[in-house]
Amino acid sequence: MTDMPPLPEMILEPLVRAALTEDLGTYGDITTRTVIPAGTHYRARIVAREAGVASGMQLAAIAFRLIDPSLVWRLHHSDGSPFQPGDTLAEIEGEAASILSAERVALNFAGRLSGIATQTAAFVAETAGTRARITCTRKTTPGLRLVEKQAVLHGGGFNHRFSLSDAILIKDNHIAAAGGIRPVLQAVKARASHMMRVEIEVDRLDQLAEVLDEGGADVVLLDNMRTEDLREAVVMAQGRVVLEASGNMRLARIAEVATTGVDYISVGALTHSARTLDLGLDF
Repeated sequence: MTDMPPLPEMILEPLVRAALTEDLGTYGDITTRTVIPAGTHYRARIVAREAGVASGMQLAAIAFRLIDPSLVWRLHHSDGSPFQPGDTLAEIEGEAASILSAERVALNFAGRLSGIATQTAAFVAETAGTRARITCTRKTTPGLRLVEKQAVLHGGGFNHRFSLSDAILIKDNHIAAAGGIRPVLQAVKARASHMMRVEIEVDRLDQLAEVLDEGGADVVLLDNMRTEDLREAVVMAQGRVVLEASGNMRLARIAEVATTGVDYISVGALTHSARTLDLGLDF
């Protein structure tokens, strides 16, 4: 997904600044200061060791800039673009000490987020020819939700809610505490803003029938349902609500689920189980 505009740097900079502060500690990069003579000039490259989809390059650029604004950053693969082993994703030119001090934080962001984008792209590929869209969840690294969800977009997926305040999502525990599906939906209809979308979770078709009969939901989350039940749910809903399949959505099952006609497939593994891609900094 290469046509997506970057996020404002003022939003991302605090994340990168915190990571650099963690890495530099109380006295900075003592190894580099000890062994690299001042004025040593180098050109370095961020190189892909394996194929993937780029994400986190904007954060990597911020890391180098925060360490040394005089460093020259040349981007070869923007966030959302595919790359192959051996490709140069970016070049950095300037003081060798500055490049080395920012290296690990830049690679940590780029490797982690490119892993999420790459995994998302693999899930999206399984939905080809269907209406189903792959979406993420709130199962993200604490403090990094914004950039991890951005990486999902870079991989061609879609974002679920960012926080508890974005939408009303009624889960099974809410239903139990509220006294059932009808009482919880009646409470929503009586109290929720007209601007607020409402999603409710069900794990049986009779619960879906109750939701459709009562009304008040925009989206129904079909949790841990068999494929045949997902197909029946699509028939029952007849387009009256958006249907989201969730629970145990492994890559090997996505193509099968996508053919049922559901609108979205939510996958926690996009963020909680993505492997960090192998990227390196070569001098």
